[in-house]
Amino acid sequence: MTPEFAIQIVRQAIMTAFWISAPLLAVGFVAGIVMSLVQILTSIQDNAFSAIPRLLAFLAALMVSLPWMLNKITVYTVATLGDLSRYAR
Repeated sequence: MTPEFAIQIVRQAIMTAFWISAPLLAVGFVAGIVMSLVQILTSIQDNAFSAIPRLLAFLAALMVSLPWMLNKITVYTVATLGDLSRYAR
């Protein structure tokens, strides 16, 4: 296995992890900004008021994107482990 091949494998793993986590991080970010704006407009500074809607938005995004995430992980795993002979070189 050449160093370039090892770098390519690590790069693919990092990019797969990034693409899997990106939708959830984006939903969490947007929900946090929206809840912060609502708290500023209503002057409600309760932690539960902001945490519960963010968690619900995160859970909804997880349920919606879970099939896509599992497909992405499966494709990556099959591509990585599908031909183990290429790692023996």
